[in-house]
Amino acid sequence: MTAAAPPVPPGACAPTAAPAATALTLTPVSKVLKLCLHALLLGLLALAAGRAVADSAPRAGWVVAACVLLAAVYAAGVRAPAVHGSPRAGAVWLAGLGASWAGLLLISPDGLWIAFPLYFLELHLLRLRWGVAAVAVTACAAIGGFLAHSSAATPGAFLGPLLGGAVAVATVLGYQALYRESERRRELIEELITTRADLAAAERGAGILAERERLAREIHDTLAQGLSSIQLLLRAAERALPEGAPALPHIAQAREAAQDNLAEARRFVRALTPPDLEHGSLAAALERLCAGMPGPRVRFSLSGRPRVLPTPYEVALLRIAQSALANVVRHARAGRAEITLTFMDASVTLDIVDDGHGFDPSSAASGSGDGGFGLPAMRSRAETLGGLFTVESAPGQGTAVAVTLPLPLEHLEHTDPVEAP
Repeated sequence: MTAAAPPVPPGACAPTAAPAATALTLTPVSKVLKLCLHALLLGLLALAAGRAVADSAPRAGWVVAACVLLAAVYAAGVRAPAVHGSPRAGAVWLAGLGASWAGLLLISPDGLWIAFPLYFLELHLLRLRWGVAAVAVTACAAIGGFLAHSSAATPGAFLGPLLGGAVAVATVLGYQALYRESERRRELIEELITTRADLAAAERGAGILAERERLAREIHDTLAQGLSSIQLLLRAAERALPEGAPALPHIAQAREAAQDNLAEARRFVRALTPPDLEHGSLAAALERLCAGMPGPRVRFSLSGRPRVLPTPYEVALLRIAQSALANVVRHARAGRAEITLTFMDASVTLDIVDDGHGFDPSSAASGSGDGGFGLPAMRSRAETLGGLFTVESAPGQGTAVAVTLPLPLEHLEHTDPVEAP
């Protein structure tokens, strides 16, 4: 049975929510409730027919026939897919049940017992407001039927059907509330599982990127710098030796080998560059970052003559820009922000300015505020490369973050300017 299921959640009670009812009827609790409803209605019909036959009522045959007719209409609706799939068909089936029950009620006072299972059917197949109205009409019909067969009106004749209807409505509303809570918990669990999977994937990705950055930094700071120093020393030795000295060819070969290995080390560093820097310069990566940033309008500007930076410098500046813009989006409530990358003769500067509500940098630095790890991490990146990191802000006056990195001497001697993006 699907149409005559017990009370279900609000979505299933609505005529447009048949699929929700289908999913619910697959649960063990739903199946038990359906079986109980079947047993209740058929048992009451059997009781009414049995009492009429046992008491030799004048219209016992008609009572039995009415009970059989009502049972047949009920069974037909239970087995008809249209009753479940179409709200109109469900309403027609309820009307047929009501007409059959009214016929039984006219010839037997025992017919009023059928009102209780009818309450649940009406609340299940109709929208809540129409279901409650149908319950009220059914209770009034049950009271009228009892009064028609009884010469004395008693309080029980009114209270019984009304209390039965109230219990049915309260049961349905309670079941719906429990189902809604169960659905909210199920959705929360699914969301938590999805979030945990996303977090694990993000952590794996972050770990991979961090390891790539570490390897690039180690290669640059040790192997590449050592080879560059060796090359400078060999060049100095070459200049110190007199022309035609026997060691000059060997020094030249050693310098060339150091140069080749330095180029190879730099290729390794470039291969370990983060994906954001793989397809262009730092300026291009920052411009893409600004264009794809949600929330405030972010503008990128470039000052000075661009040049190729060491990979650790590009990585540090890009990560600082990403972290600063993330703070702007999450905390600053800014309308606009601006990133400026400035190339100078011996240094490079990155400025991130926003017009948000600002904060007290001293409280953030001391840990008394609600600032997270962002500012200390940015400062650590800058200071690791010998740079200077500053934050200027005040409540209601926006925030300015600036980082200046001095370029190594050997890099200045062996790099050429690049075109701006």
